[in-house]
Formats: sequence, structure tokens, C-alpha cells
Amino acid sequence: MFTDNKESIGRWISLLHRYGNVYINEQLKEYSLGAGQYQFLAILYQNEGLSQDEIACLLKMDKGTTARAIAKLEKEGYVVRKVFNVDKRIKKLYLTEKAHAFESKLTSILLSWINIITKDLSVNDQEYALRLLKKISLNAEDYLDKMK
Repeated sequence: MFTDNKESIGRWISLLHRYGNVYINEQLKEYSLGAGQYQFLAILYQNEGLSQDEIACLLKMDKGTTARAIAKLEKEGYVVRKVFNVDKRIKKLYLTEKAHAFESKLTSILLSWINIITKDLSVNDQEYALRLLKKISLNAEDYLDKMK
């Protein structure tokens, strides 16, 4: 369990997160993107036309972080905001041609990282690790929701 700080689950999750950010930042540098923006593109690739608030909710990100990431994507020409016809106060986000052209590259970068971190793991090990990480994340989410 938790007898040595070097063996805590949180430490290893944090380390994996930092390593992933370093890898993704390096891979995305030439596209003027970083680890802070790709998740927002990934959500829009799955479901274009979401509002900024809807994306923040889906990614479990605060509104400030979301606003900065979307602003960067907009500045770099990956997304555009369009006024929602039903409610003029709401702006929906849409991918540009540049973003659509970039989708396969982003997918390739993310799959490469997955291949790096799952090297020498069987399919069963990968599925088991995914189940455990989902369970850990849901436990954290449940706890934080109860705190609100």
C-alpha cells in the first residue's frame, strides 16, 4: 500500500502525466500547439459544434483553462466561434480546414504515445490497467462531487 512515497499510486500517475506532456509538447511544437490544447481538438473531432462551457464540462476543466486553450486554438487557426442560431448569447466551436487536415497527425501522435507506454504489456494487461485507472478516476470524481 502506502509505505514508501516512491511507490504511491499518485506519484506514478503524476509522473506518467508529466512524461506524456513532455512527449506531446515536443511532438506538437511544430504545429504551434501543446499538451494544453490537443484535448479540446480531440473533443471537437468527436462532436463539432459544442459550446466552450460544454467542452469544459466534458473534460472536467475549469472555465478559465478552457477559455485560454480555446483562445490559443482560435489564434492558431484551428477553431472558429459561430453564434448559435437558437440563443445568440451562445457561441459554438467549429473546426477549420486546418484542424481537419491535422486530425490524422494528432491521432498518430497520440497512438505513438500509447504504444510507447504500453510496450511489453499484453492486451489483457492493458485492459486491466485501463479498468484500474478508470476506477481510480471515478473514485476521485465521486469524492470531489460530494465535496461540492
